[in-house]
Amino acid sequence: MNPEILLAAPGALDRDTRALVLVGFLTFIVPILFICVLSGPERDRVNDFYTAGRSVSPLRGALVLSGVYLSAATVLGTTGSVAVFGYDGLFIALCTVLSLGVLLLLARPLRERAGYTLGDIFALRAPGPAARIAAAVVTLSACVPYLVVQLSGAGVTTTALLGLSGVGAEQTAVIMIGALVVCATVFGGMRGTIVIQVIKTVVLLGAALAVTAVLLHRFDWSSDSLIDAAGQGSGRPAGYMSPGLRFAGGTDPESTLDFVGLMITIVLGVACLPHVSMQLGTAPDAATARRTVRHTIGIVGAFCLTTALMGFAAAAVVGAPAIIAGDPGGNTTLLMLTGELAGGSSTNTGGAFLVVLVSSAVFLTTLAVVASITLAAAAAVAHDLYTHVLRRRRTTEGREVAAARLASAGVGVLSIGLAVWVQEWNVLFLSALSLAVAASCLLPALVYSLFWRGYTRAGLLWTLYGGLGCAVGLQISGPVFSGSPSALFPDWHLDWFPLQTVVLVSMPAAFLLGALGSVWGKQRVSEVAEHARA
Repeated sequence: MNPEILLAAPGALDRDTRALVLVGFLTFIVPILFICVLSGPERDRVNDFYTAGRSVSPLRGALVLSGVYLSAATVLGTTGSVAVFGYDGLFIALCTVLSLGVLLLLARPLRERAGYTLGDIFALRAPGPAARIAAAVVTLSACVPYLVVQLSGAGVTTTALLGLSGVGAEQTAVIMIGALVVCATVFGGMRGTIVIQVIKTVVLLGAALAVTAVLLHRFDWSSDSLIDAAGQGSGRPAGYMSPGLRFAGGTDPESTLDFVGLMITIVLGVACLPHVSMQLGTAPDAATARRTVRHTIGIVGAFCLTTALMGFAAAAVVGAPAIIAGDPGGNTTLLMLTGELAGGSSTNTGGAFLVVLVSSAVFLTTLAVVASITLAAAAAVAHDLYTHVLRRRRTTEGREVAAARLASAGVGVLSIGLAVWVQEWNVLFLSALSLAVAASCLLPALVYSLFWRGYTRAGLLWTLYGGLGCAVGLQISGPVFSGSPSALFPDWHLDWFPLQTVVLVSMPAAFLLGALGSVWGKQRVSEVAEHARA
């Protein structure tokens, strides 16, 4: 993103409003982080640190799970997708809700078998260190890239809100935000994360409803007028509400496969991200976990509806060309729309309050989601690798919690360092990689582990490692990584795989590998048994 273009874009804020945004951050965010730290577990018990004692009610759990689902990439990226791509953007918003349907199907068996990590679930099928090592490797492969994307986007968004520009300012913002999150996670654990997620969801819904009310009032509460104006502002009125804008080409086979693959990646990948499945473990029982997901569907569905309206309004008020000029990914769309609705450079008191509300919601969104992902990654390191592999369960709860705190700090520092390093890069590749890993590795492994009695240790390892290798290998070999102007490395040419989304190949491959590995494993066990009898 070019900060200079963004600061000169429609809706750019004056200096007084930016100062008010800064004051709002300090008076709103700091107390919330303080409450988050104070809400941490009183004693170093593993159950409290990882799952908040498994005592979260359905409504509170729904607010937390909604906060986990509504990441900064979802809030900002989906609004931009609707504004720039119209019909295709609506499907992206819909897929976020549909992914909760997948989670609803998995909620009961996941909670019935829930430990503290995905490694605990897989270990029920394949006891021993190998399954836990594989689960930890895949968990970190999904979490760390996602953390880098969230932190990198937070740096860009924060500096733009405060009227700053330059890579140095963005990197400083990344370090400050990351440090806040690390502190909140280290001292707050799951209890602190729950507090910040609940507050974040309430603030985010309030901000979305406020912006939606203002924009509908501007269009006389007529959705038809809003959509017509969005089509005109998109610069492509004939194709705005038709499929095909998201991927170049629109109707050719590769574009169609990419669009279908993107939908499948969102629906199946988001539902299986480690920090999402870990959240179900905070429910007291399986029935409560299902009620939590059902309530979450209503909350996320309502938010996605407001997201669609805000995306249409951004296309109508700001214009898709201005949005793309400010940020080709469209992640600054909501902020540009808010500035325009607030009056731009002539912002009044009410408009300034709207800007502060949205800015705080976006900032809280980043903090909350990064905290959840950091905790899930730290749990994999501390619980699976340290307690079960390195110490072989010969440790105390206090030592495991201490290891989890150190792992939280380590994962946080690693992610901050990577986010600072890639600040000038197009990191959308990393977001696609995380979701591809979740859909290609974790979904097949969970489905087989939960529903197939014939699943073996060999099948689990083949699924996790084979799916990971396939997803990462194809992603690196695709046009998102190299060979295209918007790629991570546009000057490299490793793009022999034609599709931008890889799950259409990597996910079936992981399912097949799991089945073949299980059959091979059974045969191997039978041969060993026969040899022993002989």
